[in-house]
Amino acid sequence: MSNPKKRAAEDAAPEKKKKNKKRKGNFQEDDALDSELGLNTSVGRMDSQLLADHVAQKLSRFGSDLSTVELADITLSATAIQDTTSWQEPRTLEKLPDFLEKFADDAKDLTKTPAKKGSPHTLIVAGAGLRAADIVRAVRKFSTKDSLIAKLFAKHMKVEEQVTLLNNKKIGIGVGTPARLMELIENGSLSLGNLRRLVVDASHIDQKKRGVMDMKDTMMPLARFLARKEFMERYADEKKPLALLFY
Repeated sequence: MSNPKKRAAEDAAPEKKKKNKKRKGNFQEDDALDSELGLNTSVGRMDSQLLADHVAQKLSRFGSDLSTVELADITLSATAIQDTTSWQEPRTLEKLPDFLEKFADDAKDLTKTPAKKGSPHTLIVAGAGLRAADIVRAVRKFSTKDSLIAKLFAKHMKVEEQVTLLNNKKIGIGVGTPARLMELIENGSLSLGNLRRLVVDASHIDQKKRGVMDMKDTMMPLARFLARKEFMERYADEKKPLALLFY
């Protein structure tokens, strides 16, 4: 005669194993979040395909109110993203200048500026104004009297002030948030004609361990910005390529 208690314990065993497996997965995900450095270290380990998949997963999560066609329009392919897994250093603010130099065709070009005013060679995209201000300070070494680092976010300057700046000054690097960058592009003050690279501040996490791709309010504007027609046409273009890098 079988023992009911023993049979019940055996039936419960697989369920217990399943829960342990799930807990292990959560631990591995949390393990990639370095609170001391303020980084999601997993971003730096993702190649182009993994990053494209990661972005697609975030869009599926936060874009549930969009149609399949609308989601497809703001989805990035792996060919659009440059593989930066060869960069082995922590993706901190202090290391950002070195990162930019490594993936530039010529590091000296980062201190140069196109002849046209308001037409940067590099745009760095952050999730919030305060973070963008920190990035501006981090890349200040590339600023010269003839090649400014432009603050293209809402925290410190009004749109009108930024329009005046872009219309009258040569800009080497622009640092901003997706919404403000799009507004400046739409009003014609921010020119994309000389743009060579887009850099996404993707590894940074806040005190709540959230990055720019972890919140709907920042992920969706970022996705729409990166999927602009002017960019999508150039990501894989051989004659005038636009590099998309996730830092």
